[in-house]
Amino acid sequence: MKQMNKLGEFLKTRREALGLTQRSLAQKLGVEASHVAFIESGRRKPSLKLVARLADTLGLDRQELLVLAHPEAKALLTSNQTEPPKKTTPSWQRFIKDHALLARYHVTKRELQVLEHLSLLGTALTAKEFLAILTLIRDIPESK
Repeated sequence: MKQMNKLGEFLKTRREALGLTQRSLAQKLGVEASHVAFIESGRRKPSLKLVARLADTLGLDRQELLVLAHPEAKALLTSNQTEPPKKTTPSWQRFIKDHALLARYHVTKRELQVLEHLSLLGTALTAKEFLAILTLIRDIPESK
């Protein structure tokens, strides 16, 4: 119930800051004034469609309002963001900093991208292994 009151208080504060009554906001949203009153008092949750219309009408961030109205949606919105980015290995860092080695073997940017993706697997541990993989990649015959 506290979460709903938080939403209601937030909406009421914003509505009043814009100089809107419950009735005028309801007209803009296409709902009854009592529906706005129920949402502000925490007795009802706005539908997903109404969340979008409320956000647009009141000039609010849709995602922020969605999470206030439906806290369970937060897990869906942040599931990809909470996954930590994959980190490259120290061996990869040493390999890409060895400019003389890269120049000697004429390693292209595209080849570096491929090797970096492989490094994320964590299987290549030394510069020698990276070069061996590079040699294998370069020796793959082109399909006709």
